[in-house]
Amino acid sequence: MGESLIIREAELSDVPYILDIYNQGIEDHIATLETEKKDVAYMNDWFNDHQERYKVIVAELGNKVVGWASLNPYNNRCAYAGVADLSIYINRDERGKGIGKVLLSSMEEKAMENQFHKIVLFTFPFNALGQNLYRRLGYQEVGVFKEHGILEGKFVDVLAMEKIISQVEDKTAEV
Repeated sequence: MGESLIIREAELSDVPYILDIYNQGIEDHIATLETEKKDVAYMNDWFNDHQERYKVIVAELGNKVVGWASLNPYNNRCAYAGVADLSIYINRDERGKGIGKVLLSSMEEKAMENQFHKIVLFTFPFNALGQNLYRRLGYQEVGVFKEHGILEGKFVDVLAMEKIISQVEDKTAEV
């Protein structure tokens, strides 16, 4: 990358770029079970739901947003308040160039700043590019949901991965 990659918190003005990249992911069938492209109204609502702890960051290259990542609620039960679900999408023309690694590392920092203990993500077993990135950064497979969703008219498996990003003191050791 000749130009400098900038990672920053997303702003409302980034929503059209986030939307375009997300719709590429839907079209390419490699990162989501979503099948219908989203519109600006949908993405504005999504963005407004991603405030406070649930951050959205973007990767900017040459004043153009080329990727984004978000922390999403994993489960609304208070017992899971320390767990965030991760989404990460890269513009199809920029995939495989290291942008995902920088975004993911930056998102882990945001997650720690917002008191998350663990990040979980769900990927397709055939998304080798994504899995290689996650494994290189310490994510581990925790299981496969067999025939978990329908993609292009066929049931597909979904691979669950996780990474513990903070250490919690063991209170039982003091006894």
